[in-house]
Amino acid sequence: MKNYYLTTIFFLLLAVMAEAQQEDHFTQFMHNKLAFNPAYAGSTGSSRLTAMARQQWIGIEGAPEAQLITFNSALNAKVGIGGSLVRSSIGIMDRYTLEGDYAYRFRLGNGYFGIGISASIRLIQASLGELRANQPVEIDNAIPTGFQSRVTPNFGGGIYYNSNDFYVGFSIPRFLQSSIDLSDDEGTISKEDRHWYLMTGFNVRLMDNDIVMQPNFLLKYVEGAPFDADINLSFTFFEQFTAGASYRTGGNKENSIGESVSGLFSTRIGDKWMVGASYDFTLSDLQDYNDGSAELFIHHFFGGKSGKGATYDNPRFFNSNGSNKRFY
Repeated sequence: MKNYYLTTIFFLLLAVMAEAQQEDHFTQFMHNKLAFNPAYAGSTGSSRLTAMARQQWIGIEGAPEAQLITFNSALNAKVGIGGSLVRSSIGIMDRYTLEGDYAYRFRLGNGYFGIGISASIRLIQASLGELRANQPVEIDNAIPTGFQSRVTPNFGGGIYYNSNDFYVGFSIPRFLQSSIDLSDDEGTISKEDRHWYLMTGFNVRLMDNDIVMQPNFLLKYVEGAPFDADINLSFTFFEQFTAGASYRTGGNKENSIGESVSGLFSTRIGDKWMVGASYDFTLSDLQDYNDGSAELFIHHFFGGKSGKGATYDNPRFFNSNGSNKRFY
């Protein structure tokens, strides 16, 4: 059995204690909007299966990592559905989240406005026997041992608007502030906090649409935790390749220049596939102890081909009846 030093508890505290950012970071959030907002379901007008994996702070044992699979589909012009399975780990702790999403969408101006709800169930488990301390753990009754787990249901909601070259969404994916303590002791030490997300982006078409500039923003807030934001600028060339850079705020409390800067690249493969990758360069004090963070994703698109832009998350979407109407 693989042992971890007791110092990995530091990462656990970052992830699960109250008043902290508890949810996963994704540098390529523009390819994973369903994870943040259930109202996004069905907005592409087609069916899509996505797999994504992230390894944060490479080189630090027990650092955060996440893998997910999501499915997103438009049942008709007004109803979208989605689902996801996410595994996150940090130190000795694993978290599995199963979620279903439903969105109702209607025409508004030049685009579509969606109202979405989600229901989820989350399994949190810790293998406390894998901890190794400088002194025997058994002599301190305050340190639990063995394997512990907890199951917590939750629900969330959001709104999402998209038009030809613009999108904006606001969401709270998990409303309930349930206890996530792994022991059965009375009282609550840690709980799930509400995360508030605001995302937006738009297209600027250049060179007769051969080049499309795409700024994307994801703003994140948790009560009691520092404000956090991801700022991205990407360029799509000939509806085939996308390259860009991102900046994440945060980092140290004092004299901070941010958490990370990132490079991103994605490409379409045929009519049914799209793959992409990103790499984060750490800016915080942790930069001396890790080799950055890496992320990969792959999209598979189902259904008939509506046109060259039909498979793109950016810059084009086609509506559910297959017409050439473009929107986010």
